[in-house]
Amino acid sequence: MIKRSFFTDEHQAFRAAVRRFVETEIQPHHADWERQGRMPREIWLKAGSMGLLCCDLPEEYGGPGGDWLHSVVVVEELWRLGLSGPGTGFMVHSEMVAAYIRTWGTEEQKRHWLPRMARGEVIGSIGMSEPGAGSDLQAMTTRAQREGDDYVINGQKIFITNGMMCDLIVLAAKTDKDARKNGISLIIVEADRPGFVKGRALEKIGTHAQDTAELFFDNVRVPASNLLGQEHNGFRMLMTKLAQERLNQAVRSTIVCESVIDWTVAYTRERKAFGGTIADFQNTQFVLAQLAAETTSLRVFTDWCITQFMAGELGPIDAAKVKLLSTELQGKAIDQCLQFFGGYGYMREYPIARAFVDARLTRIGGGAIEVMKQIIGRSLFAAERSPSKTTGDTT
Repeated sequence: MIKRSFFTDEHQAFRAAVRRFVETEIQPHHADWERQGRMPREIWLKAGSMGLLCCDLPEEYGGPGGDWLHSVVVVEELWRLGLSGPGTGFMVHSEMVAAYIRTWGTEEQKRHWLPRMARGEVIGSIGMSEPGAGSDLQAMTTRAQREGDDYVINGQKIFITNGMMCDLIVLAAKTDKDARKNGISLIIVEADRPGFVKGRALEKIGTHAQDTAELFFDNVRVPASNLLGQEHNGFRMLMTKLAQERLNQAVRSTIVCESVIDWTVAYTRERKAFGGTIADFQNTQFVLAQLAAETTSLRVFTDWCITQFMAGELGPIDAAKVKLLSTELQGKAIDQCLQFFGGYGYMREYPIARAFVDARLTRIGGGAIEVMKQIIGRSLFAAERSPSKTTGDTT
């Protein structure tokens, strides 16, 4: 067991409280939420009251006043049990939407939205992907045209986490149609604005308890005061936060790798076959030994990235590396572990089966792994020409 010295006694006490909450208030109901396709608003309110939302938000803005390691604890405790609904929905709400408002919002915006987000009264989503613009955000076509003191927004977004339940969305839109990355702005759009239409809830192969939607904007008029940061500066803002998003995904993938190995060890010790247990077979021990060694290596790298992030030193290249390695190992570990469960591994009542379908998204969301390889590859060949520069991200 690797000692994770960056967690204090206070973090560990928080972990124990989060674990109790997750095991009593979330896990027993998660299967029902998966059938319903979303979580009830009540669980958002309960999570807010326990300090599980916006963990590192200062108390002056209604937050718990913790640090980012408290957020790590929440992510790990949710994904330790494969609870994809709150695991994904809470992360987008807290680590992305609230983070953008906290970093670039005006004082009025922060005081209006953040306390309610921390309490779970307001659910946030972020609108980047479009039918024709996924990892290539520069290709987005959603427009926000300035008209006097307002922006008039037209366009469509797809694959939006919390899309059906959201009360607000931080929307990426073109405010300069002739520019590419320098023409994007981020604008807060309230869900009750006329012309803001929530389309169908998308049917996914996994993460069923977390709602995902397509959203439409038909002449949606919002005040110019809803702009986050500076106009046309949205692409840089998105890139600034993508390293954190990718590290969050690595935190999630690493704990899943550790969990599925634990599940498989426990199952193979009990499952009888050919006069013994599946754990007695050399193949079982060899496969799990290899996965355990690779997962330990991943844990060391992920935790190193956490310390770099806490020190303000995690760059886009290392974030791409840890996202690439962690999500690929997650897919490999689950696939190989599921095999030991036989037919039971194909049954959704088993956590390993749900983990199998939930894991596939991780190699796509937050920038596809092919994009991660492109970022890393460019940095290798750019280093000789200009060692002091890092490669920018185009996702």
